[in-house]
Amino acid sequence: MPKTCLSLLPGIFTFLLLFSCQSDPSNQPPDTKPQLSDEQLLDTVQFYTFQYFWDGAEPNSGMAPERIHIDGDYPGQDQHIVTTGGTGMGLIGILGAIERGWISREDAVARFEKMLSFLEKADRFHGIWPHWLDGKTGKTKPFSPKDDGADLVESAFLMQGLLAVREYFKNGNEAEKQISQRIQVLWEEMDWNWHTRNGQKVLYWHWSPNFGWDMNFALEGYNETLVTYILAAASPTHPIDPEAYHQGWARSGGIRSPKETPYGFPLQLKHNGAEELGGPLFWAHYSYLSINPKGLKDQYADYWEENRNQTLINRAWCMENPGKFKGYGADLWGLTASYSVNFYHAHRPGDDVGVISPTAAISSIVYTPEESLKVMRNLYENYGEKVFGPYGFYDAMSPHHDFFPQRYLALDQGPIVTMLENYRSGLGWKLVMNAPEIQQGLEKLGFSYEIPN
Repeated sequence: MPKTCLSLLPGIFTFLLLFSCQSDPSNQPPDTKPQLSDEQLLDTVQFYTFQYFWDGAEPNSGMAPERIHIDGDYPGQDQHIVTTGGTGMGLIGILGAIERGWISREDAVARFEKMLSFLEKADRFHGIWPHWLDGKTGKTKPFSPKDDGADLVESAFLMQGLLAVREYFKNGNEAEKQISQRIQVLWEEMDWNWHTRNGQKVLYWHWSPNFGWDMNFALEGYNETLVTYILAAASPTHPIDPEAYHQGWARSGGIRSPKETPYGFPLQLKHNGAEELGGPLFWAHYSYLSINPKGLKDQYADYWEENRNQTLINRAWCMENPGKFKGYGADLWGLTASYSVNFYHAHRPGDDVGVISPTAAISSIVYTPEESLKVMRNLYENYGEKVFGPYGFYDAMSPHHDFFPQRYLALDQGPIVTMLENYRSGLGWKLVMNAPEIQQGLEKLGFSYEIPN
């Protein structure tokens, strides 16, 4: 943690000052830690998770590293590799840190200026960034052999965070207005329509300067990509035809599949590859970091109900615990994509290997506040430093397998810090849902929506 932590945290609770100035924030045994109120617990988890995107940022670009391993380097992974989508997911968390007095507005402006200078010069393809970039050079780091170009979905995750920053600073001083204007230019340069492949009624995820459209990954059916269509419809310069959403993502209505589930929480939509019990919980998080799920409806679903029910199904599965995994219960649940006993796995009900991902329950706090807080408290108080480190909760854990890796992934830390802020203040939702073009994009696709007060 920074030596300047005392100046960064005026007025915050004594316990947080104690932990944040120690080299090991969890060096007290769990049973000797002070009992925290819910508000203090939320502050602790949010503050440390925010540090992934602040102190943990790649130094040259200011962007979020793809991963941070406290327990040793990841073989073959350059520490300077940064993630576009993961960075975007943490930006609302940085804005929340300004509001909570953890960083100054001036320091945040300097950080955003660094990020924008990097993003403006980094590789883009028709205005779309790749999944990974080299933080030193801005050059593409291929995510896979043919994924060496534009990644539309990761760029959508980045831009949803940047639009929150644009809205936050648009009426500020001259330096702040410059940030908003620079984001506006990047937003206008993104050619969403290019990813319809000459006007097809669907968006495609990848384009490569070397392999073209060979990956051929159409964005169809319920998963994490809804925000991509909303931004594509909202684009002020390169908008898509609404029929790309209705015929592509919604599969001409085929996305609808209202049904009861074994736990009594009905789903309205077909979850890709997870028809009965819903997909991994990041599907209820990524698109809703900036798009308010409360009151969000179209002809296919009520997205608040869909996401809340998916969360409750995930919890009910862990409580039933058909795999008889140690530790599972009302205070330890949450299956999503994360590190796993076999390196990485998209955990979900029906595909459960006994690994809990803290981001799953914690990022679901907007849907299940009491249930999520119970998991957060259990992890913090009863597992302590085995699961909590300098950037918040580690990515995955399993009492059953005695699996407690000290590793972080940006795509899991970002939803935690942003959804905690949305739960507490609605900051990200207020900023992005008040953006005029976002409202126009939602209306173009046939959504009704609510703007938080």
